[in-house]
Amino acid sequence: MADHALSATRARLAQIPGVALVLAILVAVFAVSSPSFATMANLSNVLIQSTILLLLALPMTLVIMTEGLDLSMGAVLTLASIVLALTLLATQSLALGLLAALLVGAVFGLANGWLVSLLGIPPFVATLGTLGIAQGLALIVSDGQSIVGLPRFVREVYAGSLFGLPLPILIGAVTYLAFHVLLYHTRFGVYIFALGGNRDALALAGVRWRWVLVALYILSGAMSGFAALLLTSRMSAGHPTAAIGMEFDAIAAVALGGTSFERGNGWLFGTLLGVVTVGILRNGLNLTAVPSSAQVACIGGLVIIALFLDGLRSRST
Repeated sequence: MADHALSATRARLAQIPGVALVLAILVAVFAVSSPSFATMANLSNVLIQSTILLLLALPMTLVIMTEGLDLSMGAVLTLASIVLALTLLATQSLALGLLAALLVGAVFGLANGWLVSLLGIPPFVATLGTLGIAQGLALIVSDGQSIVGLPRFVREVYAGSLFGLPLPILIGAVTYLAFHVLLYHTRFGVYIFALGGNRDALALAGVRWRWVLVALYILSGAMSGFAALLLTSRMSAGHPTAAIGMEFDAIAAVALGGTSFERGNGWLFGTLLGVVTVGILRNGLNLTAVPSSAQVACIGGLVIIALFLDGLRSRST
């Protein structure tokens, strides 16, 4: 009887993803160590601050599902933010600023897709190269200085609310739903799963999978441009190093969420949990006065722990 109960308990635990266990543990630890952590104001702040990362992690999930990688996201986001800020100063138009940022992101996405899909350059190498180009252009265009003096209405994108909910959270929710539909309810989503699992089958079915891959990288770049709207609004400026390294957090969130780097296995809701986990970790470490340099190491350790838990879970099933 005891053995049966133990087996049932193990079976239930095996169904819980590692990221969910880690998230629960982090919430419990930070709630005890910092009295201000478990307040509604702070938890709402975590969700708002995690929105930018979510906008990067969602397309990163799809890219990784195709056995690819996009290391240029943070640098492209930075350059797009600079371009958006400069366009706002010149035109006073938020729509034109966003359009310029989307165009910058899409151009870099096209370059990544062309290098990876059509020239056959490994994604790590290709996107590392475009990372350097985007980072260099951001410094050149801005002359290494922050772009300030933006119109006051820019701040309302990040600080505003709609129907009583913070606008960034609404943007994140709508974006998540859009990617959910794209991945699980469209032919494009079927192709994404197949690109990581069986490209030969796509080719035999007459699908021009290389152009599907190009389209995916364009989407990834455009999402970096879209995220520039929230980043620029949050800072009320364009800064030449504002988002450098955010691609690491995006990859960490995707890995925490259980998306595999091979075989096309991905879980979009897991990515959402991964984003919240990274946000909780950074927020809790800030409240406990842990230096930012140590926070990167903590995120790396967190990824290893979550993957270890998932490994134990898969072996027990």
